[in-house]
Amino acid sequence: MINSHSLGVGRSVSEALTQFFLIDELQSEISKVVAHMTGAEAAAVVHCTSAGITLAVASAMAGDNPSKIASLPDSSDMPNRVVIPACHVVNYGHSILTDIRLAGATPVVAGRDKSCTAYDLQDALADTRTACLLLVSSRLVQGNPVDLSEAVTLAHKRNLPAFIDGAAQDMRIPELLATGADLVLVSAQKYLASPTAGLIIGRRACVQACRAQEQGIGRAMKATKEAIVGVLAALDERQRLDITAWRAEQDRKVHWFVKQMSGVAGIKASEMPDPTGALFSRVHLRIEPVHRFPTASALAQALRSGNPSVWVGEHTAENSLILELVPLSREELHRVVERISELGRQSHQVGQTPATLHRE
Repeated sequence: MINSHSLGVGRSVSEALTQFFLIDELQSEISKVVAHMTGAEAAAVVHCTSAGITLAVASAMAGDNPSKIASLPDSSDMPNRVVIPACHVVNYGHSILTDIRLAGATPVVAGRDKSCTAYDLQDALADTRTACLLLVSSRLVQGNPVDLSEAVTLAHKRNLPAFIDGAAQDMRIPELLATGADLVLVSAQKYLASPTAGLIIGRRACVQACRAQEQGIGRAMKATKEAIVGVLAALDERQRLDITAWRAEQDRKVHWFVKQMSGVAGIKASEMPDPTGALFSRVHLRIEPVHRFPTASALAQALRSGNPSVWVGEHTAENSLILELVPLSREELHRVVERISELGRQSHQVGQTPATLHRE
C-alpha cells in the first residue's frame, strides 16, 4: 500500500541517495530524536532487529574493548553465555538462537516451551559465566507470559544487562523501557514504516557499546545512510501522528470486517486483542468444519493462490486464521472480504469442496 507517509519517507530516502553524510552525525540526530520521543538515554540505527540482537550480545561480551571486539566471534576468553526463556525461542526465518551464536555466544535456554518461571530464570542465571539475559515480546512467543520486569530485575541482581527484543513494538517503547531493560530493540520498517532498519534504544553506555562493534563483526551489519535518513523521516511522521485517531481507525476496520464475515457460512469471526499488547486488535477467523468449510490451512492456501495473493496468519491448533488489517486500504479490505466470501460460496456448491480447497 502506498500512502502519504510512505511517499514522504520515500522522498527523503531518494534525496539521500545523491548526498554525502557523516554517519556519526546522522546517528547522533537519531539518538536525540528517539530520546525526546521515548525518554531513553540514547539510541542508534542498525541494519535490522536481528542484527541488533547479535550486536547487543556482542556488546555484553566485549563492551568497548578494541581487542575483544576484534576477537569476536571468538569469545573463548569472555563471559559468553546468554540466557533466554524457552518459550521465547522463536523462529522468524531463522531461530533467534542463531542471532546469539553469530556473536560467538552460547544460548542457555531456561524453562520449557510452554513456561519459564522466575525460578527457571534464577537457575539459568546462577551460572556466573552468563553474559546477559535476552527477552522477547512477539506474537510468535508461546506458553505462559514471562513477567519482563521481574526477569530484568533477576538479571540486574547478578549485575547482568537485560535486553528486550520488541521487534514489532515501536509504539510501546516507553512501556518496555519501564521494565528496566538496558536495551529495547525494535524494527523500523514495520509500523514505523521506514526502510529496513532496526533501532537499539536504552542506556547510553549500552548503545555506545553496540556502536563500538562496528569495528568488529558489526561492520557487516551497519545501517546505510539511506536507512538512517529514512528512519529520521519516519520518526518525524510518527511525532505528528494522532495516535488516538489512528487507533480508532484500526478499530473501525476490525469491526467492519467482523460484521462482513457474519454472512459467510462456516466462519465465526471475532475481534482479538493483539497478544503482545500492541495498540490494535486483529481479526480471528475460526473455521467451522460442521459447515463443510475448508480447513484453515486449505483456505489460507487458496487465498495465497488467488489474484491478488492474500497472505494470512494461521493458528492451526484452533483451525483458525488471524488477520492483521493495519496496512490495508479500504479497497484492499473490500477485496479480501469478497475473496473469502467467494471461497465460502464455492465450498458449498454441489455439496463438495472444490479441488483448490481440498481438505488436508
